[in-house]
Amino acid sequence: MLDKLQLLKIARTPMPFGKYQGRMLVDLPEEYLLWFHRKGEFPKGELGQLMQLTLELKIDGLDSLIKPLKR
Repeated sequence: MLDKLQLLKIARTPMPFGKYQGRMLVDLPEEYLLWFHRKGEFPKGELGQLMQLTLELKIDGLDSLIKPLKR
């Protein structure tokens, strides 16, 4: 079950590090998220959980529903 707060966080949380630092999680390329998935090393804590959920939404083609939530 998707939580509304999680969806808002995916739309409004900037990536805090790396190649895509500053880009909102929903705007991260699917390939970048898949790289973390393949390594089995999403960041610890809430950021990693949100990144995993973002990947699932992108795979299911639902990320376009979140983009309007960005500010």
